[in-house]
Amino acid sequence: MKKEVTDERFNLAAIDIGSNAARILIKQVERVKTSDGMCAWRMKKLQFLRIPLRLGIDVFSIGKISDKKEVQLLRTMKVMRQLLILYNVQDYRACATAAFRDAKNGKRILRHIGKEIKIDVDIITGDEEARILRDCNKAMMGNLLYMDVGGGSTELSLVCEGQLIDSRSFNIGTLRLLSGNVSQTAWEEMRKAVGDFCHGFDNIQIVGSGGNINKLYRLTPKRERKIDRLAVGSLRKLHSSLSALSVEKRMEQYDMREDRADVIVPAAELFLMVADVAKAENIIVPTVGLADGIINELAENLECRV
Repeated sequence: MKKEVTDERFNLAAIDIGSNAARILIKQVERVKTSDGMCAWRMKKLQFLRIPLRLGIDVFSIGKISDKKEVQLLRTMKVMRQLLILYNVQDYRACATAAFRDAKNGKRILRHIGKEIKIDVDIITGDEEARILRDCNKAMMGNLLYMDVGGGSTELSLVCEGQLIDSRSFNIGTLRLLSGNVSQTAWEEMRKAVGDFCHGFDNIQIVGSGGNINKLYRLTPKRERKIDRLAVGSLRKLHSSLSALSVEKRMEQYDMREDRADVIVPAAELFLMVADVAKAENIIVPTVGLADGIINELAENLECRV
């Protein structure tokens, strides 16, 4: 049953605790009447905060979140709790992804966050993560391979003319790659799965999500990119330039934070591998992420009446 709201304008929030960073997104949602007299929600971003906690560094090496990282996470969640109060957020959802799926002490930490900080966090599966991201762009048509590259996992979904063909989550992400915790066998299994996904489908376009593909898009020379579209050939040239530099040089030459400069090369390699197997020439970059999808779902669960 949908929740009923009486205010014409109110705020919703999403918290995404990823393997690389924790994020909070707050949007103002306004009830509007469409041209055909129906009700719809119009959204405006009010606040976005990203904290590079890098929980996956611990989890993918020692199997749990260290005491130091736990303290950092708790401090971060306290800040996010204050933002929920400050912006008078009516409803929110907080989700944790790959690092918490793997962490031996993950559930205990989230119980503590719920009890002491009053933020309830769901550990979502890779399949749910992929579904939320697909739903952000469900108006797109064609043969689309949705690809979300995170610190701990990569989610892939093949959607053809609006119909889901297949979806899988792989424990291959940028932090796992940096930590040396991805075997050649796992890499080849992912390559084979992509080939199986795409067999029999032509003109596949990748729909990329995540901070790395957004950054790679912005780093591509303007003359080489179209609106919301990154040519695979341009990405290949950019990857070649980035991989020839040290992390420090990437930070200096491309104006990147350290927590982006080290993971951007493995992220590009993942996108290039999938693009090669899928024979995709372009990557669509709609610049929406998991947090946007969570807020969209919160709005969809509200009764809209005009």
